[in-house]
Amino acid sequence: MSKNTLILAFVFILLVITATSIFTVSETERALLLEFKRIVQTDFEPGLHFKLPYQEVKKYDDRILTLESKPERFLTSEKKNVIVTWFVKWRIEDATKFYKAVGGDKAAANIRLDQITKDALRNEFSKRTIREVVSLERGQIRDLLIKTVNPVVDDLGVEVIDIRVKGIDLPDEVSSSVYRRMEAERARVARDFRSRGAEAAERIRAEADRQREVILADAYRDSEIRRGEGDATASEIYAQAYSRNPEFFEFYRSLYAYRQVFKDENDMIVLEPDSKFFQYFKKPK
Repeated sequence: MSKNTLILAFVFILLVITATSIFTVSETERALLLEFKRIVQTDFEPGLHFKLPYQEVKKYDDRILTLESKPERFLTSEKKNVIVTWFVKWRIEDATKFYKAVGGDKAAANIRLDQITKDALRNEFSKRTIREVVSLERGQIRDLLIKTVNPVVDDLGVEVIDIRVKGIDLPDEVSSSVYRRMEAERARVARDFRSRGAEAAERIRAEADRQREVILADAYRDSEIRRGEGDATASEIYAQAYSRNPEFFEFYRSLYAYRQVFKDENDMIVLEPDSKFFQYFKKPK
């Protein structure tokens, strides 16, 4: 073998050793350096690093990961089944624990995390009614789940950031009974509103009738006062007129009486011949 061939072989081997001895860690990764499956170094800063050719590097995503659940049946405190879907936001907190617990396998970590979260959800749902888990206490359930799950998953080297219930559905056999109960509840509320409305209407009508009677009474009182005042004024005027010329006043009143009695040509009145009513007919002068 020639000298040049030996040099080329040496350079090639050197390049291979160099290539297998250099690795990079990005800002979104965590890295472990293994030597015969044993961890020898963990804390790698982002950048270029060196290792021995027989050493192995394991890299893990340091960003927040998402676990999507499959629909699962849970039993509420009313012994009713609900079908729940949820998701978990988590990240690798301790790469060493993560490697030792699940061999650095993200799929295995998801399986463990899914089971732990499922058990915590089942426990929380069993304490609550359907109404509570659907409408009232989702935020409270979320906080309790995170507080419950994180101490358990700490052995996996992961941290749960968030747990959210995506949907809560009712099985067909439960939906009909729940809808009937909701319908009955809405009907009860509607009846209550109608009865309160009828009561308010009666109260308003009674108040309006009372005010009407008061207004009519006040109007009648005022009209009687005005009528009395008018009659008094008329009587005063009549008295003054009569005192000035009694004979003319009697004549005027007689003419007014004739007009009132004989409004029609067929009107008739029967009186004694010497009646005072016709005194001005008998003595026109």
